[in-house]
Amino acid sequence: MKNKALAPITFAILAAVCYGVSAPLAKILLAEIPSTQMAALLYLGAGLGMAFVSILGRKDSKEAKITKKELPYTLGMVLLDIAAPILLMLGLNMTTPANASLLNNFEIVATSLIALLIFKESIGKRMWLAITFITLSSLILSFENISSFSFSTGSLLVLAACLCWGLENNCTRMLSLKNPIQIVIIKGFGSGIGALIIAFSVKELSYNAIYIVSALLLGFFSYGLSVFFYIKAQRELGAARTSAYYAIAPFVGTTLSFIIFSQPLTVSFVVALLIMVIGAYLAAVEKHDHLHTHEEVEHDHRHSHDDNHHSHHHEPGLTGEHSHVHVHSKTTHDHGHTPDIHHIHSH
Repeated sequence: MKNKALAPITFAILAAVCYGVSAPLAKILLAEIPSTQMAALLYLGAGLGMAFVSILGRKDSKEAKITKKELPYTLGMVLLDIAAPILLMLGLNMTTPANASLLNNFEIVATSLIALLIFKESIGKRMWLAITFITLSSLILSFENISSFSFSTGSLLVLAACLCWGLENNCTRMLSLKNPIQIVIIKGFGSGIGALIIAFSVKELSYNAIYIVSALLLGFFSYGLSVFFYIKAQRELGAARTSAYYAIAPFVGTTLSFIIFSQPLTVSFVVALLIMVIGAYLAAVEKHDHLHTHEEVEHDHRHSHDDNHHSHHHEPGLTGEHSHVHVHSKTTHDHGHTPDIHHIHSH
C-alpha cells in the first residue's frame, strides 16, 4: 500500500521536474522564436511526441478512452490553455516582469480554491497549511524587488490567466481517469493549433528550422511528459494536492538557471527552498480517514479488483488491470483516502 501511495506523489514530482526545465531552455530559444509561436510549438511538440508514443505503444491499451460524456471538460481544457497564455502576454505588456512573476504564483491558490468551491474536493487543515507554505515559498522565489510590485490592469490580466490555469487544472482532473496519452494529444494539438493561429494573425513567426525542431522536442519533454505525469498524479491526489507538489517546478528551473547562466545562489532561494520542503512534507504526511458513503455511479476507467472499490463480477479468466463501463453500488465504509474520482463526497 505504501508503494501505491508513493506512486502518485512520484508522478507529481516528475511532472514538476519535466516542466521546470522548460523555462531556462525556452529562454535560449526565445532569442529566435517569438513568444506566441513558442507557446504553439511547445504544445504541438507535446501532441506530436505523445502521438508517436501512442503509435509505438500496444494497441490493446488498458486505459479508457475519452467519450462524448467528457466533451465539456475536454473543450474547457483546450480553450483555457489557449486563453491563459494570451492573458498572461497581455498582462506582461502592461506590467513589470517581476510583478507578473509574483502574481503568477496565484495559480496554486486558484487551483485549490476552484477544487474546493466548484468541484467539491476535500482539503483538510494540514493541506491548507501546506498550500500556504508552498505559496509563500513561491512568492519569496519570485520577489526580487518589493518596489517592482504594483497593482494595475496588467496585474488583473495576470490574475485572470492564473484563474484560467486553475480552472484548467480542475478540468484536466475530471478527465484524469481516461487515457493520459490521449488527453495530452488532444491538449497538445488543440492548444497548439489555437496558439499557432494567433501567432499567424499577429505575424509573430520565425522560420529557423533548428530552433523550431528544438522547441518541438522541448515541448514533448517539458509539456507532453509533464502533463502525462500530472494526469497520472491527479487520479489519486486530486487537483489541489497535485498542484502543491507541482509547485517545486520553479526551483528546478531556477537551479538549472544557476548552472546554464552562471547565476549566483541567493539567500532568498535557500530560504524559499527550506519553506518549500516544509510545505511538501505537510502535504505528503496528510491523512484523511473517516466513515464515508459512495453513491451509486457508472463510469469507465482503468482499474483492478484489489482496491476494495471494484467488486463487480466478470467472466472467468479476466484478471489484472482493465477498463470497461462498470457500476459502483452504494457503499459505506471507513478507510484512508485521497480526493480521487471515487471520493468526491461532502464533509
